[in-house]
Amino acid sequence: MSRLRATLAALLLGAPLAAHAADVTRIASSFDEDDPFDLFLDVSFERTQTRSKITREQLDPLGENGRADVSEVWHKSTDSRLNLRMAIGLYKDLELSFGLPLILQQNDSYSFVSGTSAENSTLVRNCINPDGTIIDPNCTTDRTGERALFTVPSTHKRGGLGNMHFGLAYAFFNQQRDETKPMWIVGLDYEAPTAKMRDPSENNTGDERGNVGDRVHKYTFYTTLSRKMGVAEPYFKVHYTLPVQGPGIYSNCFNPETQGRPENCFQDPWSRKETGIQAPQTGGFLFGTEFTPFNDRTKNQKFALDFRIIGNYVGDGRYYNELSAGLGRLLATQDYFQVGGRLGAVASAGEAFTLRASGMFLYNTDHTLTNETIGQDRDRNGGVDVNGEGEPSPEVNPNFDFRTDLVSRRFRATESKVFRLELSASFAF
Repeated sequence: MSRLRATLAALLLGAPLAAHAADVTRIASSFDEDDPFDLFLDVSFERTQTRSKITREQLDPLGENGRADVSEVWHKSTDSRLNLRMAIGLYKDLELSFGLPLILQQNDSYSFVSGTSAENSTLVRNCINPDGTIIDPNCTTDRTGERALFTVPSTHKRGGLGNMHFGLAYAFFNQQRDETKPMWIVGLDYEAPTAKMRDPSENNTGDERGNVGDRVHKYTFYTTLSRKMGVAEPYFKVHYTLPVQGPGIYSNCFNPETQGRPENCFQDPWSRKETGIQAPQTGGFLFGTEFTPFNDRTKNQKFALDFRIIGNYVGDGRYYNELSAGLGRLLATQDYFQVGGRLGAVASAGEAFTLRASGMFLYNTDHTLTNETIGQDRDRNGGVDVNGEGEPSPEVNPNFDFRTDLVSRRFRATESKVFRLELSASFAF
């Protein structure tokens, strides 16, 4: 009965064990003598804006390798969401968490860069079909049959419930139990493909919003260390995400008009798994320090500043990138790095309520957006046969678009920058 009364008191009054740990190593813990139960409820608003210049390869004998990149359009994506998260202490230093994002808007917008217009843009002045044939013999001279790759300017809209998250974390060391040890947490976060599947071929430039799901399982493994040293608490975190195709994945073959070789769709070896979404593996690290210039333990009031350096690696894959909304398809994307930083502030009005605010900046290294391989050398004759004997070659990748994936026609993302603002409130019980 005494244990039950203590648990009920913790539910009503709150007694978070991790009140004085750095945010990055906060963990819900239960069944402690002075803290029988922990429950955290987090509500945050997050707005992310990405801006990239999209260039296109063109033949140029004076350029690098006989090619040069020509500026085409600016791409701007805006993602606003409400993140809901609950963490429960299952046992001492063992946490189970649940999360669900409500995506208020996820928009992609395109506009011409300075000096480019509908009169000189290769996006508009396109005379090639996806299979590489010419639309009309007179297209290049008098623009007969000219067909734009997509409309510029334009805005594509999406929104709705995102993928659910489930997490499990354990603190092998807890500095609040043993001051000679740091905080050391190891965890697994699982993102389930619960959101409705996004169809990139849908026209979402009107009032109706498209879906946001990618139908991919994502398993994120991470470990975090921190150690309190006076007013400073330095920390370090590494993470790695492994994606696995889930049920009902999207394939560009569902929309054969965008395929260079639609007749090869779902024919061996071009199965739905092979031609569908292939999310990238990602990994990264962050290190920083939380400074606490004000900390009144008697009233459980605290104010801290958080400085953080971030580095991420995004592997190659076929997924929704900066150009997917415009071209209406999944695109094979080159790997790239993200580097940047984050500045945040944390204020606790009491042991049961905490406010957080942060701003983050990331720079993405330049990367190719249309990087599909032309096919597979199935007969092992030293190359991919683009044209078969009297019939289309089964070696050609149906995803290969001769308008965008051929060398000298590929698109790249350059000068790519990410800005994120986050405001959150946390309730501890």
